[in-house]
Amino acid sequence: MFERELMVVVLNKKRVFSAVITKGRVAFVAYCPELGVTSQGPTEQKAVSNLREAVELYLEDEDVQKMLRKNPIKPACVKPLILPA
Repeated sequence: MFERELMVVVLNKKRVFSAVITKGRVAFVAYCPELGVTSQGPTEQKAVSNLREAVELYLEDEDVQKMLRKNPIKPACVKPLILPA
């Protein structure tokens, strides 16, 4: 698992979110923890590209925009979770 920044442009405003990418059996999975949006792709780059598109579409929704005005998004803090073997 690794994290990378995901920049999207919605309504001419740049926003930066986290993209957490994991490799599954068949595809890479990209997850935006701030919004709860997930996508996938055959490569890491395609998974991130698909996530960017999914986040842009999600943010275009009027109800989501209202919710975000009332409750601004705080950056996610992704940390490793280490458990005993």
